Amino acid sequence: MTATTSPATLTVPTPHSSSPDPLPEGLSQGEPGYRRASLALLAAGLASFNALYCTQALMPTLTSQLGATPAQASLTVSAATGILAITILPVSVLSERFGRGRLMTISAMAAVIVGLLLPLAPSLGWLVAGRGLQGLLVAGVPATAMAWLSQEIHPRHLPRAMGLYVAGNTVGGLLGRLIPSGVLQFSGWRPALGIDMAFALVCTVAMVTLMPAERRFVPKQLRPGNELRTMGRQWADRRLAGLFGIGFIFMGVFVSLYDFLGYRLTARFGMPPSLIGLVFLLYLFGTLASARAGHLTATRGRGPAMLIGAAMAIVGMPLVASGLLWLTLPGVALFTYGFFTVHSVASGWVGALAPRARGEASGTYLACYYLGSSILGYLSGHVMHAFGWTGLVMWLVGLILIGCALSAMVVRSARS
Repeated sequence: MTATTSPATLTVPTPHSSSPDPLPEGLSQGEPGYRRASLALLAAGLASFNALYCTQALMPTLTSQLGATPAQASLTVSAATGILAITILPVSVLSERFGRGRLMTISAMAAVIVGLLLPLAPSLGWLVAGRGLQGLLVAGVPATAMAWLSQEIHPRHLPRAMGLYVAGNTVGGLLGRLIPSGVLQFSGWRPALGIDMAFALVCTVAMVTLMPAERRFVPKQLRPGNELRTMGRQWADRRLAGLFGIGFIFMGVFVSLYDFLGYRLTARFGMPPSLIGLVFLLYLFGTLASARAGHLTATRGRGPAMLIGAAMAIVGMPLVASGLLWLTLPGVALFTYGFFTVHSVASGWVGALAPRARGEASGTYLACYYLGSSILGYLSGHVMHAFGWTGLVMWLVGLILIGCALSAMVVRSARS
């Protein structure tokens, strides 16, 4: 799953004032190009985040049909997010030189083509390898989409277009869970994955067809040494380093909970896979939290808003550990709301702390964010296998407490 809100928009290079060919103005609402751009990026979010999390709802079925442990089944998610994490920063840098629109369309189409081949995987190992390749190929969309919008859309009309893209991320991630779980009611995991990837293909074709050509792109001369020095300075900043760690931990906990929730609902409450898929609708609490996080930040400040979200996340965990369904599901909803509050505040704070190097800071945050999903998601599978659901929840509570400590450190550093 992806998180649906994203770090502050990446900066766009501007030409020297003496340039004889000034750039055209960004697309404004009412222009045909604006509508096409907005719908294209909506489709991009639907396709890419659908592809990224398409196996999460299938994990219990993969365990039963392929004889995989929960940790092994979780690799079908962790492989994609892990490779994405280590790819997203270099891809975002390369897009500054070769163009964001071209990179996005190639990335999305290649990832979906690989996805259509995944149902043919003869074993879990091949499926995990294919998911890793899919994560590598899909990286071009989250790495460049917001920067493309910031580049091509007029600033006055950017929020609406950005909101549509974020909505596409949310709904895409949700459908990547609902479609396969719904098909499982009538068939096995292979048809479920194939039908889901067919939906992603339709969205990708819509993106490629609708996306207007870049009008404001200015190629940037890449200097790897400068980029590395900039990132080194950002890691030396305790506030930024703390926010990178917060993204790593909270995303890892979030994905771990949703990865293994299906096992709990099957073993404890006897829910069928098709019904378990509906539980992912709790993800919509994250959409609500993302929309409300801006108001909370404006009224309370970034630090208190982030701490409130962290507190909500940890308060939800005892309910998640409960053996009662009517307590477990509200606990997941409360945790989800808290997580998205933390993520929304932290990702926006990263951009505010690095106004001259937002691209590098946002890319580093996203890399840590998806690395947390991959590494902690995989480790949580081993915890689940060894200690059961209660042990997993205790492990996740410990991680959240570390995240709370990092949040407090960031708040103190910001005040000093």
